Amino acid sequence: MIKRKGVTLIELLIVVLILAALSAIAIPRISQSATNAKSKACETNIDVLNSSIELYNADKGDYPASLTDITNNTDYFPDGPPECPVDADNVYEYDTTTHRVKSHDH
Repeated sequence: MIKRKGVTLIELLIVVLILAALSAIAIPRISQSATNAKSKACETNIDVLNSSIELYNADKGDYPASLTDITNNTDYFPDGPPECPVDADNVYEYDTTTHRVKSHDH
């Protein structure tokens, strides 16, 4: 009797189903991780902007009149102002009473 070696259609179907189940679990988690990373990067940008506001105050003895006083200054941001990684059209807003950059919703 001759034994045939190979993969049956049933075995192949089981492997495909297992791979489909694994990707159904993994893909949403990966996309959620990317969203969380962008949100954390935006929060970090706000912290950096607030630190730069305090540095400006320490250097000049007064808080900036607007956020562009810092973001357009290459001493504070030599590579240009930070942009929100979640939404590039969403600009950071400066509150002149609290001297802090406001968090924005994503």
